Amino acid sequence: MALTRDEVAEIAQLARLAMSESELESLRGELAAILDHVAALAEVDTTGVDPMTHAVPTTLRLRPDTAAPSLPVEVALRDAPVERDGCFEVPAIIKAAT
Repeated sequence: MALTRDEVAEIAQLARLAMSESELESLRGELAAILDHVAALAEVDTTGVDPMTHAVPTTLRLRPDTAAPSLPVEVALRDAPVERDGCFEVPAIIKAAT
């Protein structure tokens, strides 16, 4: 798959990467090779192949989803650096409009 210099520059910008012209040109060839490989993989017949989340078989240990009592507020807040009115107090991340 052929990529233009502008497409590679846009991908670099989206990834927040500063690249020189020579790096863009080098990456252009590398990305094209990767995309060609992915295209070849997409042509493989996977009929009858079950989807998997791991390369090796695993057994998930799931617990029943049942309601249980929560921690008492005092216990949950015991190690809180700052507590106010029964809640964790954290630094503000959004400034109030002035």
